[in-house]
Amino acid sequence: MSKSILVTGGAGYIGSHTVLQLLLGGYKTVVIDNLDNSSEIAIKRVQELASQYGPNLSFHKVDLRDKPAIEEIFRSNKFEAVIHFAGLKAVGESVQKPLMYFNNNLIGTITLLEVMAAHGCKRLVFSSSATVYGWPKEVPCTEEFPLSAANPYGRTKLFIEEICRDVRSSDSEWKIILLRYFNPVGAHSSGHIGEDPRGIPNNLMPFVQQVAVGRRPALTVYGTDYATKDGTGVRDYIHVVDLADGHIAALQKLSDPSVGCEVYNLGTGKGTSVLEMVAAFEKASGKKIPLVMSGRRPGDAEIVYAATEKAERELKWKAKYGIEEMCRDQWNWASKNPYGYEGIPESNCH
Repeated sequence: MSKSILVTGGAGYIGSHTVLQLLLGGYKTVVIDNLDNSSEIAIKRVQELASQYGPNLSFHKVDLRDKPAIEEIFRSNKFEAVIHFAGLKAVGESVQKPLMYFNNNLIGTITLLEVMAAHGCKRLVFSSSATVYGWPKEVPCTEEFPLSAANPYGRTKLFIEEICRDVRSSDSEWKIILLRYFNPVGAHSSGHIGEDPRGIPNNLMPFVQQVAVGRRPALTVYGTDYATKDGTGVRDYIHVVDLADGHIAALQKLSDPSVGCEVYNLGTGKGTSVLEMVAAFEKASGKKIPLVMSGRRPGDAEIVYAATEKAERELKWKAKYGIEEMCRDQWNWASKNPYGYEGIPESNCH
């Protein structure tokens, strides 16, 4: 019987890429997703890309807060471990609707942990975020940095980390790995799965991509007077396939007897400015990206990039791809799917 993994939020951007890597790695995978910010088409495409491993994927449209439905899934499967991606993730929206974020992200996670405990499945990989470092005083960010959150979305990640630490302290059978992602970009090299944000994107690359395919007239660059090489903010961009492979490495690490509740950064350890990223995308796509220079956004940090030594040492994982590959794969996805999975301009959607 091959090992069965439950993936929450598996139809989303990072989830779908991780599910594909799991299938290709020989894992049976059960995905639950409420499709709030994702598409079932992603699941179908993952199945196609996994070819002979496609039948090892099953999908349930379920909200994590629906405890009876989650119970039922645990009753009918024996899970080796859970990878937990499900959650709302728009910073701006979280400031406007904090209760919606706390309700969805915290109650969803607590329900999941309760059901896992009841069914004796006590191995978890959690999708955390570099946002838990707040505005770091220095770079690179190591896993030991003080934690703070600058917005309700970040607070949900921070609270969930704390909940995981407390759960592990209360019961040493739990093995939990918290993965703090930096800035995921790119897409699978096939161009069949990628990032498809609903509404207004929250991150740089989907914006760049939408300008390149003609959905938006220009890219707004927030902050041109930072103390960086070209005045624009610097971030650690990581290829989504590298990130997905980091989850497989974390899953394998859970069988190490020494694991309690561990934290790892997943990034490249290199900072790239907004303008460098735009230039790399222009080169990959052959498209000019018109820019509108604007003031800094409140709450944006100047320079953030990861210290990656701990993941390299303990997970035996290291990011392989640079910004050229990230932009090439992002453009391949965008040019094949200019309007994302549903393939229709928003103006025609009601």
